[in-house]
Formats: sequence, structure tokens, C-alpha cells
Amino acid sequence: MTTDTRRDGTPAPGARRKRDRTHWLYIAVIVAVVGGVLVGWLAPEVGKDLGVLGTLFISLIKMMISPVIFCTIVLGIGSVKAAAKVGKVGGLSLLYFLGMSTVALGIGLLVGNLLDPGSGLQLTPGDAAVGAGLAEKAHGAGGTMDFIAGIIPTSLLSALTAGNVLQTLFVALLVGFGLQAMGKQGEPVLTGIGYIQKLVFRILAMILWLAPIGAFGAIASVVGQTGLGAVTALGTLMVGFYVTCVIFVFGVLGLLLRAVTGFSVFKLVKYLAREYLLIFATSSSESALPRLIAKMEHLGVQRSTVGIVVPTGYSFNLDGTAIYLTMASIFVADAMNMPLSLTEQLSLLVFMIIASKGAAGVSGAGLATLAGGLQSHRPELLDGVGLIVGIDRFMSEARAVTNFSGNAVATLLIGTWTGSVDRDRVREVLSGRLPFDETTMVDDDLPEGDDRPTSGEAAPAPAPVLSAT
Repeated sequence: MTTDTRRDGTPAPGARRKRDRTHWLYIAVIVAVVGGVLVGWLAPEVGKDLGVLGTLFISLIKMMISPVIFCTIVLGIGSVKAAAKVGKVGGLSLLYFLGMSTVALGIGLLVGNLLDPGSGLQLTPGDAAVGAGLAEKAHGAGGTMDFIAGIIPTSLLSALTAGNVLQTLFVALLVGFGLQAMGKQGEPVLTGIGYIQKLVFRILAMILWLAPIGAFGAIASVVGQTGLGAVTALGTLMVGFYVTCVIFVFGVLGLLLRAVTGFSVFKLVKYLAREYLLIFATSSSESALPRLIAKMEHLGVQRSTVGIVVPTGYSFNLDGTAIYLTMASIFVADAMNMPLSLTEQLSLLVFMIIASKGAAGVSGAGLATLAGGLQSHRPELLDGVGLIVGIDRFMSEARAVTNFSGNAVATLLIGTWTGSVDRDRVREVLSGRLPFDETTMVDDDLPEGDDRPTSGEAAPAPAPVLSAT
């Protein structure tokens, strides 16, 4: 009998490691992005038509999000002995996300006032016609009670088919707690869901090989629709926004991660490099959400914690969107020569804290939320939203990457606060000694729930390695 790994997941001495061919996939994505820019620039009409390729790829990824979240949460909660621990993780997640979104909004206001990016721009009649339509879209989305009511699905199974993350989260929590209450009788169901999870990640791995095609179509469409001229004309806002996002990720989140866990945000970003490439190529954090769940589990965070924090963060942790909303508001006001007073800015900040929570996973929701906020506070500024429509898609990459980074950092932070992180494994993974399996995306060797080592426990001793025969 032979084996290539120990039970703790580390390679056995002398074992042949499987060759990872997925690096060719991500090289192809980079080539596809460059090709998409050239096609969109040189043949705009062709680029616009190719946008359907990006839409189809994102739709394939969205198809997998609900099954991934459902399996992860059910397996995580079903294997946790104490239900109170799950409630603690959820409560900490909501409090943390609310606090960090507020910090992000404040940073956006500060940088927006320092840069004064909208000065000198002129509003055209075409720009003025855009804001009203976006505001109508924001109002049509409903208020807070509509948002809460939308969490409850039509049926138990419809949550898995509707593509609503919060509905999937709600049903998965119910099923997980139900299996937890069943005890040993629920173990066969958990085993079956475990096999389903492996199948889901195998399908996801196959879909990701289409990423270069999706990236090519998405980038070609964006460049074809907006042109490079829009980027040049509004360069100050774009550069300021990107720099602010970088400062927030490596400054604010990085310092917080170092202070609480002792881990480096630079190593975490390196570990998630392929996910960042996917987000940049598709302008959507959805393309990397299933992989983030798999990678945070592999990193050493308990499945129950990952299963709650990541989907919750997808809907409530919108750091990049928060920075965008405040900077864009100041930009519009300055461009129209109607600057916002400090009182108006603070009032708008409170509104954005609440409104931004419904902006996750909805195409164009950030722009619609911006229009709704301006209409409710300074209606005369609504026409100015049309100024940034042309570059909104170019800024969506930074929004998505910042949101994604916030979710990854939050998972480690909340895992540390709740004692559900195997710190030794985190060090091994971030150092590159325990690589992620790109083929299966599932770690069969990891113990479940309360049996997994945490930050206060030592990892079990490795099992003896069987020699080859």
C-alpha cells in the first residue's frame, strides 16, 4: 500500500507531488485580458458584441455559488457540538462588518475632500439624463424591510435555485442546526452532503478552465462601450480611488490583521493571487467566492466559521463599495460646483452605511445606491451621476478586490476571536509548504468542526508514513 501524504496533509518524504497545470490557465487569463483591451479599443462594436462571453462565464460561476455555500455551512454547523458557538461567529461577523464599512466610508470622505477630484469638469445634457433613471432603480429595490423579507425563500428548495446568497445562507443554517439536533442519526446525511460538496468543487474546477474566454469577452465589452478616452478624462477620480483602496487593504486591514493574528496581509494576498486575477478579469467578486471558501478552509479556519463569515461578508462587508460611494458623492458635488457641507457629508455617510448593505451581488447596484443617496439629500446633484457612468465598470475591479480582501481578512480575524483557527496550519499554508489542491479544492484529510485543532491547541502528531512497496 502506498500514500503520497500524511494524515495531516503534508507531503510524505520522497512522494511525487502532482504537477499543477492550472498555472497555464491563469497565464491564459492574462493574455485574454490584454487581447480584450486591444479588441475593445481597435474594434469597439466587435468588443460590445463579445460581452456575452463574459456574461455567460459569470452565469456559470453564479450557478455554483449556492451549492458551495449550502454544503459548506451544513457540513460546518452539523459537525459543531455547541450551537452557541455558531451564533457567536454570526454576531461577531455582523458587528465587525458594520464597523469596517463605517471606517471605509469615513476614509472615502477624507480622501475625497483632500483630492477635490471633480473640479473643472463640465456636465453634458446626456450625462444629466442618466441620474434620474438610476435613482428610480434604487427606489424600486425597496427599503430595509423589503431587504429583510427577501431573506426568507418561497420554499426550502427555491433558495438553491434562485441564486440569492442570503436565502441560501438562511436555509443552510436551518438544515445545519437540524442535523446538529439529530445527532448520530444525521451523520449519514452529512456524509452524503460531503460527497456532494466534492462533486460541486470538481464541476467548479472544470468551469474555471473557461475563465480566459469569459475574461476576453468581459474586458473587450467594457473597453468597447466606454473607450479609453473616458478613463483619461476622469483619471484623477480613478487613480485616487485605486490608491485609497490599496491604502485601506494594506494599511487598515493589514495592520488590524497583524495586530490581532500576527499574520502578514502580504502573504495572504499572495496566497489569494489567482482569485484576484479572476476578479480583475471578470470585474466581479462572484467569480472568486467559491474559491475563497475552499481556500480559507484549506488555510486552517474551521469550516463552520468559513461557512458563516464568507457568505455574510458577501452581503454585508462592502468596504470597496463604501469608499466608492463617498468619494463619488464628493466628486459629483465638486464637478457641479455645488460642494457638500460637512453636515451634509456626515448625513450622507449615515445613509450610505445602511443603503450599501443591499448593494452586494447586484449589477449596477453601487451606482444606483449613489443616485438614491444624492436624490434623498441633494436632489439637484442627481444629474451629475452621469459623469461617472463611463468609468464605473473600470472602478468595479477595485471595489470587488477590496470587498474580497475584506472578507478574507475578516475570516481570519473572526476565526482568531472565536478560537477556530489552526495557527500552525496557517503558517504552513502561507509559507507555501502546504499548497492548495487546484484539482479537487477539497481537503479530505481535515477533521471536521470541534475535532479540528484551534489557535489554542496543538495539531495532532502526523501519522507514520507508509513506505512504497
